[in-house]
Amino acid sequence: MNTTSKRDEDQIDTREPSTPRLEMSEFIAGFWRMHTWDMSTQQRLHLLETYLDLGITTMDHADIYGQSLCESLFGEALALRPSLREQMQIVSKCGIKPAFDSAPERYVNHYDTSQAHILASVDASLTRLTTDRLDLLLIHRPDPLMRADEVAATFEQLKQAGKVLNFGVSNFTPAQFDLLQSSLHRFDIPLVTNQVEISPMNMTSLSDGTLDHCQQHKIPPMAWSCLGGGNIFSSDDESSQRLRLQLAKIADEHGTQDISQIIYAWILALPSQPKPIIGSGQAHRIAAAQASRRIKLDKQQWFSIWQASMGHSVP
Repeated sequence: MNTTSKRDEDQIDTREPSTPRLEMSEFIAGFWRMHTWDMSTQQRLHLLETYLDLGITTMDHADIYGQSLCESLFGEALALRPSLREQMQIVSKCGIKPAFDSAPERYVNHYDTSQAHILASVDASLTRLTTDRLDLLLIHRPDPLMRADEVAATFEQLKQAGKVLNFGVSNFTPAQFDLLQSSLHRFDIPLVTNQVEISPMNMTSLSDGTLDHCQQHKIPPMAWSCLGGGNIFSSDDESSQRLRLQLAKIADEHGTQDISQIIYAWILALPSQPKPIIGSGQAHRIAAAQASRRIKLDKQQWFSIWQASMGHSVP
């Protein structure tokens, strides 16, 4: 006997489930300098295999990195072993249009988040990366001229075409993030990340509400320039010197001489659960960064790094 009542049937949700939110690896491979690494195609393939063997499966790109060369170099390596594509999540970004001396009509750096530009950028990235889809597309920078409804409709078009599976932003404020997300609600498309700068050398996102917003909405941020573009190792300014001394002290307490591991541990301690981007082509640096997940800083160690960066104690 069927005991399901009309009311029970009305309460059953028969809608297709939304696309599951993208699962990224704890660390992310960044390729913005790949064009400077002087690697053969086979060496680049080996680098991809190294990342994957370490459990780093998310690959971060942008259409402008190396004037688009970085995506092409990655795609050439992936083409040597296409089966690796199913083991990784490929991320790219669009929206920045640099000025080019060879193109007089492009005389000023500017942003472009129009439908035509986003669609063309995605198609070009797919060709360079030798893949049929991006796992994640980010708008690279906030565009004061962005029409949120137009971007949302473009994202829906890309999703329906199977060219992009997930969407996010980069360097957006919480208000800018919420603006775009409000336009995406009608398509049931969530923004899955905000890629922002997070480093002991630049802690703006810790105090301007960006990471609070990520934690509130359970959106893990992607963290770029974790090592301050290398300045944390070489800069002679007072703040950098304080930081190096304190990082070295804590590194010694944890049995390592690699202060970059302490920086990554400091970032991983943040409750918004950032995913640090590793921008290295050297296997030992990649392995060292990944190993930092085993380092747990206590609160005083964490705040001593904060204090060394700021030059004063917490209020």
